[in-house]
Amino acid sequence: MRTPPQLIGTLESALYAEDLDEAADFWTGIIGLTEIARVPGRHVFFRCGGQVLLVFRASATRMPPKAGARLPVPPHGAEGPGHFCMAAEPGAFDAWRAHLESAGIRIEADFTWPQGGRSLYFRDPAGNSIEIADPAIWT
Repeated sequence: MRTPPQLIGTLESALYAEDLDEAADFWTGIIGLTEIARVPGRHVFFRCGGQVLLVFRASATRMPPKAGARLPVPPHGAEGPGHFCMAAEPGAFDAWRAHLESAGIRIEADFTWPQGGRSLYFRDPAGNSIEIADPAIWT
Protein backbone atom coordinates (compact mmCIF):
# COMPACT_ATOMS: atom_id res chain seq x y z
CA MET A 1 0.00 0.00 0.00
CA ARG A 2 1.33 3.43 -0.93
CA THR A 3 1.56 6.28 1.57
CA PRO A 4 -1.04 9.00 0.88
CA PRO A 5 -0.03 12.65 0.54
CA GLN A 6 -0.18 14.58 3.82
CA LEU A 7 -3.32 16.48 4.84
CA ILE A 8 -3.18 19.74 6.79
CA GLY A 9 -6.41 19.35 8.78
CA THR A 10 -10.19 19.59 8.69
CA LEU A 11 -11.56 22.48 6.65
CA GLU A 12 -15.31 22.04 6.97
CA SER A 13 -17.89 19.88 8.71
CA ALA A 14 -21.55 19.45 7.81
CA LEU A 15 -24.75 19.13 9.79
CA TYR A 16 -28.29 18.92 8.46
CA ALA A 17 -31.35 20.91 9.53
CA GLU A 18 -34.78 21.37 8.04
CA ASP A 19 -35.28 24.92 9.36
CA LEU A 20 -32.27 26.96 8.23
CA ASP A 21 -33.50 30.23 9.79
CA GLU A 22 -33.76 28.51 13.17
CA ALA A 23 -30.30 27.02 12.63
CA ALA A 24 -28.86 30.44 11.79
CA ASP A 25 -30.43 32.00 14.89
CA PHE A 26 -28.91 29.27 17.05
CA TRP A 27 -25.41 29.26 15.55
CA THR A 28 -25.08 33.05 15.44
CA GLY A 29 -27.21 34.18 18.38
CA ILE A 30 -26.42 31.51 20.96
CA ILE A 31 -23.09 30.02 19.88
CA GLY A 32 -21.67 33.26 18.44
CA LEU A 33 -20.48 32.04 15.03
CA THR A 34 -20.43 34.40 12.06
CA GLU A 35 -22.67 33.58 9.11
CA ILE A 36 -20.61 33.66 5.92
CA ALA A 37 -22.94 32.31 3.20
CA ARG A 38 -26.57 31.41 2.62
CA VAL A 39 -28.74 30.06 -0.14
CA PRO A 40 -32.36 30.17 1.10
CA GLY A 41 -33.89 26.71 1.37
CA ARG A 42 -30.54 24.98 0.72
CA HIS A 43 -27.80 25.94 3.18
CA VAL A 44 -26.29 28.38 5.64
CA PHE A 45 -22.54 28.41 6.43
CA PHE A 46 -20.67 29.72 9.49
CA ARG A 47 -17.07 30.51 10.40
CA CYS A 48 -15.92 28.44 13.39
CA GLY A 49 -12.33 29.28 14.24
CA GLY A 50 -10.18 28.10 11.32
CA GLN A 51 -12.95 25.84 10.06
CA VAL A 52 -16.37 26.27 8.44
CA LEU A 53 -19.59 24.71 9.71
CA LEU A 54 -21.93 23.89 6.84
CA VAL A 55 -25.61 23.44 7.69
CA PHE A 56 -27.59 21.97 4.81
CA ARG A 57 -31.23 21.13 4.25
CA ALA A 58 -30.79 17.47 3.27
CA SER A 59 -33.72 17.34 0.86
CA ALA A 60 -32.17 20.19 -1.14
CA THR A 61 -28.66 18.71 -1.27
CA ARG A 62 -29.71 15.21 -2.33
CA MET A 63 -30.52 16.45 -5.81
CA PRO A 64 -27.66 16.02 -8.30
CA PRO A 65 -26.26 19.17 -9.91
CA LYS A 66 -27.80 20.26 -13.20
CA ALA A 67 -25.86 19.47 -16.37
CA GLY A 68 -23.17 22.10 -16.89
CA ALA A 69 -23.42 23.43 -13.32
CA ARG A 70 -20.63 25.85 -12.45
CA LEU A 71 -20.16 24.06 -9.11
CA PRO A 72 -20.94 20.37 -9.71
CA VAL A 73 -21.00 19.31 -6.04
CA PRO A 74 -22.15 15.68 -5.78
CA PRO A 75 -25.43 15.05 -3.95
CA HIS A 76 -25.31 14.39 -0.20
CA GLY A 77 -27.57 14.38 2.83
CA ALA A 78 -28.05 12.55 6.10
CA GLU A 79 -30.94 11.28 8.20
CA GLY A 80 -31.04 11.56 11.97
CA PRO A 81 -28.90 13.54 14.37
CA GLY A 82 -25.27 14.27 13.54
CA HIS A 83 -22.45 15.37 15.82
CA PHE A 84 -20.25 18.48 15.83
CA CYS A 85 -17.58 19.34 18.40
CA MET A 86 -16.04 22.76 19.00
CA ALA A 87 -12.93 23.42 21.10
CA ALA A 88 -12.88 25.79 24.09
CA GLU A 89 -10.23 26.82 26.57
CA PRO A 90 -10.26 24.77 29.80
CA GLY A 91 -11.28 27.77 31.92
CA ALA A 92 -14.33 28.60 29.79
CA PHE A 93 -16.58 25.63 30.60
CA ASP A 94 -18.46 27.04 33.58
CA ALA A 95 -19.17 30.21 31.58
CA TRP A 96 -20.32 28.15 28.57
CA ARG A 97 -22.61 26.05 30.74
CA ALA A 98 -24.15 29.15 32.34
CA HIS A 99 -24.52 30.84 28.94
CA LEU A 100 -26.23 27.84 27.35
CA GLU A 101 -28.56 27.27 30.30
CA SER A 102 -29.53 30.97 30.37
CA ALA A 103 -30.51 30.58 26.69
CA GLY A 104 -32.74 27.64 27.57
CA ILE A 105 -30.36 24.98 26.23
CA ARG A 106 -30.47 21.75 28.22
CA ILE A 107 -27.05 20.25 28.97
CA GLU A 108 -27.18 16.50 28.27
CA ALA A 109 -23.74 15.69 29.68
CA ASP A 110 -20.92 17.53 31.44
CA PHE A 111 -17.92 15.45 32.43
CA THR A 112 -14.14 15.14 32.49
CA TRP A 113 -12.62 12.41 30.35
CA PRO A 114 -10.31 9.80 32.00
CA GLN A 115 -7.34 11.15 29.99
CA GLY A 116 -8.25 14.74 30.99
CA GLY A 117 -10.31 17.48 29.41
CA ARG A 118 -13.93 18.41 29.92
CA SER A 119 -16.86 18.09 27.49
CA LEU A 120 -20.32 19.66 27.44
CA TYR A 121 -23.00 18.03 25.27
CA PHE A 122 -26.29 19.59 24.18
CA ARG A 123 -28.58 19.68 21.12
CA ASP A 124 -29.06 22.26 18.40
CA PRO A 125 -32.66 23.00 17.29
CA ALA A 126 -32.41 20.28 14.59
CA GLY A 127 -31.53 17.65 17.22
CA ASN A 128 -27.86 17.34 16.33
CA SER A 129 -25.53 16.40 19.19
CA ILE A 130 -23.26 19.38 19.82
CA GLU A 131 -20.17 19.21 22.00
CA ILE A 132 -17.86 21.85 23.39
CA ALA A 133 -14.62 20.18 24.48
CA ASP A 134 -11.20 20.94 25.88
CA PRO A 135 -8.67 19.95 23.18
CA ALA A 136 -6.91 17.93 25.93
CA ILE A 137 -9.43 15.13 25.32
CA TRP A 138 -7.28 14.18 22.31
CA THR A 139 -3.79 14.64 23.78
